[in-house]
Amino acid sequence: MLTYEDPTAWGPEPVRPRWQLTLRFIATVVCFPVLCVVGLATFVFFIALAFLTEVIAMFSSSYERGFGEVMDSALERVIRLGSWFVTWPQLRHEGDTEYYRAKVDKVVADWTARASVLPEPNKPKPPVECEIALSVYRGVGARYVAEVALAQGWELRPTDVRKEVRLWWAAASRVDRVNTA
Repeated sequence: MLTYEDPTAWGPEPVRPRWQLTLRFIATVVCFPVLCVVGLATFVFFIALAFLTEVIAMFSSSYERGFGEVMDSALERVIRLGSWFVTWPQLRHEGDTEYYRAKVDKVVADWTARASVLPEPNKPKPPVECEIALSVYRGVGARYVAEVALAQGWELRPTDVRKEVRLWWAAASRVDRVNTA
């Protein structure tokens, strides 16, 4: 935690009323298929447009780059529409501290296992950064995520704890002094 940040923001989120979660869950069940159809339609639209404008993209790298940015932005907005969705586990375990502790422990352990793998030649390097979403730690707070992650060798990155906790694998910044050429 950085010293200039408000320490109360790193605590658990307040427990939401059960009736509100139930209504949001019902709305999620109704709206999720619609959001999937809208997302798929947006993707198909951009693929069709890409096929139609392939000739322009062959001669203009800026057009291709701009087209990719517009497509990413549109799909990101469609995905962001579902940010208010409530899943079944969220509905069942709202306020259950032990459930969220186990969830944080599992997610951080998974990221640690991925990051601690030795890099293999001609394979992608292991991830050195990760983001843990608010939905993972909502019942225990970002402080618990930081404690668990620091104990496993992660460093905190600048973070907005109302959305996510960003971590950096500390071992990735160490220099291998044995094999330096």
